[in-house]
Amino acid sequence: MDETVKSYKDCEAGMLHLKDTLEVINGKWKILVLFSIMNGNKRFKEIKASIPKISGKVLAKELKDLEQNKLINRMIRDNDLVTIEYTPTHHTNTLKTVFESMIDWGKIHRKKIIEEW
Repeated sequence: MDETVKSYKDCEAGMLHLKDTLEVINGKWKILVLFSIMNGNKRFKEIKASIPKISGKVLAKELKDLEQNKLINRMIRDNDLVTIEYTPTHHTNTLKTVFESMIDWGKIHRKKIIEEW
């Protein structure tokens, strides 16, 4: 098989999967919301407090999108007070290594940018 054709098809397939990923976690806030929940913040106020500058309206929308994409569970607890908690799904935990790689890359990139100033 011609190497150019193979490489084009590999690239095209890779782009399809990258597009699928970006459609689920793209945007300014989704990754931060997921990261917050994965780090133990379960209630709306906790999540909001952990993410500087996110509005309540935006957070509500992001939580809804993440729930629809099966990345978080929304649980209603009916104690004396009704509370809602958000927890990561088992599938969300597969993003842990992705986030760790992104954090490592971000550290390297920040250092590079600062050094060049």
